[in-house]
Amino acid sequence: MNVDQASHLRKIMAKESRMTVTKKGPVHDDGPRVFSITSGKGGVGKTNLVANLSLAFSRLGKRVLIFDGDLGLANIDIVFGVRPQFTIAHVISGEKELTEVITEIRPGISIIPALSGDESMSELSESQKLTLLSEFETIENLFDVVLVDTAAGISTNVIYFNLAAEECIVVVTGEPTSITDAYGIIKVLYGHGAKRFKILVNMVSGLDEAKAVYYTLSQAAERFLKGAITEYMGFVPADAKVRESVIARAPFLEKFPESQAARAVAQLAEKLAVSPRRTDLDGNIKFFMQRLMRVR
Repeated sequence: MNVDQASHLRKIMAKESRMTVTKKGPVHDDGPRVFSITSGKGGVGKTNLVANLSLAFSRLGKRVLIFDGDLGLANIDIVFGVRPQFTIAHVISGEKELTEVITEIRPGISIIPALSGDESMSELSESQKLTLLSEFETIENLFDVVLVDTAAGISTNVIYFNLAAEECIVVVTGEPTSITDAYGIIKVLYGHGAKRFKILVNMVSGLDEAKAVYYTLSQAAERFLKGAITEYMGFVPADAKVRESVIARAPFLEKFPESQAARAVAQLAEKLAVSPRRTDLDGNIKFFMQRLMRVR
């Protein structure tokens, strides 16, 4: 690290103590839990799930950070009905520091917004990743849970973020194309060394359909991807209240807290909160970004 980089990093660290983030108890000694939420295709409700999952974690007393990993096509701010002034692009360009971009949108819930409509952000360069690395190191003790909302598909950024996270949650629906594409993203990540995948089935009629979707996906992984482990995390039922909340630009956990979808997401958060941490990973933000630097 040269003198300018070291000076910049010290400046960021000095600002950390001035950042205002709601605090609800100490962060785990091993740092925050880092979950990537991904999908093989768009339209499976992934971003909406991330937004509502953050609320569910917050209600469990967790401090949550959402990283909008679709860097060139912002989505998470739309779900919450907010318009952040700055985005991750301002950090990468050096115009702003990460502490200036992080926006608290609800008590205990903050986001790192992405930039909408910029294709240049779809693949990070090595220098851009170095910039993010130094920035992320300054906030690792401010949150209990980090949710990385990746873009759909298998772009370079999607692979980076999924491999860097502590746990990868693959969202799939009952549509044949969704199942095929979910297997596709699992296969790509498996080819880069990933072996464990949590499967969440979304927008299905009930347990029978959810189990059938999971069985199809897990059987394909077991047959063709030796050593891959898929874990069924449950399902979120198709619920008309979800669409109503999307139109209202409000998470359904807030607008319709007694809906079937809201109860299912709350149960998912409880399950993830008590799930054992992987012993082969640090799972904190510093590790997240350092792993990001090593992925090719």
